[in-house]
Amino acid sequence: MQPRVILTDIEGTTSSISFVKNVLFPYARKALPDFIATHGDEPQVRRWLDTVAVEIGGACQDSLVAETLQGWIDQDRKHTALKALQGMIWESGYRSGAYKAHFYPEVAAVLEGWHTAGLALYVYSSGSVPAQKQFFGFSEDGDLTALVSGWFDTEVGGKREADSYRRIVQSIGVPAGEILFLSDVVEELDAAREAGLQTRLLDRLDDYPLPRTGEATHGHDRAENFQQIAF
Repeated sequence: MQPRVILTDIEGTTSSISFVKNVLFPYARKALPDFIATHGDEPQVRRWLDTVAVEIGGACQDSLVAETLQGWIDQDRKHTALKALQGMIWESGYRSGAYKAHFYPEVAAVLEGWHTAGLALYVYSSGSVPAQKQFFGFSEDGDLTALVSGWFDTEVGGKREADSYRRIVQSIGVPAGEILFLSDVVEELDAAREAGLQTRLLDRLDDYPLPRTGEATHGHDRAENFQQIAF
């Protein structure tokens, strides 16, 4: 069935995993203590610091929260509070020109083609919605945010949980079978398929040097880049 909506992941799908791990994560890790010391009293920051403090045992100093968050970065933990705070920190890096967001070479042109053809594009990533908007807004290919109709992060639920995709379907207002989800993670695709979405596995050789074929695809159609995605 021809999809009406494309729902895409970012890391490992539109963009290199190495950019996130080798550029964004270290930048946030280094900046966290000073960021918390400077902005910790601001309500939008304090909300997330208190969330972390409760999780690690109640009232504790911000320095301990900062160390905990740095540890979570090292573990690549998909925690909503961490992702929200990282997004705030990354914004300063984008605006200062410290880096631009990486997209694979064919992605921007394919997204623009889908947009022109009338397909609606939505993003679902473990990174916070503000971080997603920064990623698309400060890309190597310029500002791509106009191509995106909506954004979802883990506040809607975990990416390996079928109910998350059911909530996204309800929010978009299009039947699940008319939405195509793109991801490099087969467990995420499994959850999306359980919710009734179409799926496509992005198996980029830069990120996955050993191609995932046969049983490793869990039955999802496979593409090595966006140009190979056919409807």
